[in-house]
Amino acid sequence: MKSRKEARRRAHRFGLWAESLAILWLRMRFYRILDRRFFVKGGEIDIVAHRGDTIAFIEVKARPTLDEALLAIDAVKRRRLSLAARYWLAAHPWAASHVLRGDALCIAPWCWPRHIPAAIPLDIG
Repeated sequence: MKSRKEARRRAHRFGLWAESLAILWLRMRFYRILDRRFFVKGGEIDIVAHRGDTIAFIEVKARPTLDEALLAIDAVKRRRLSLAARYWLAAHPWAASHVLRGDALCIAPWCWPRHIPAAIPLDIG
């Protein structure tokens, strides 16, 4: 039986792999990656990406199925993303003139990633 520490380490590695896959997916769709793994006290953003006049704050979720990944983005995760987005915008004031969006990018084994624009309402006002 695996220890809890080993299970957490394995989940962390899987999450990093999913984020790397998400970045590749986004770059193939002509997004420019501005930031990755942006942490602040009480919040985090997996990926900040730019395309056209839009800045997307992207939550990457990897689960056994795409539906499970989408359902894993709960109210707490949405609040944490919004909080981190406020901090990111404070550090990058030039971005305030862009369209701001909270996206979800779901990853599951043997499936194409599912990018859902504006899946997460941002409370940045």
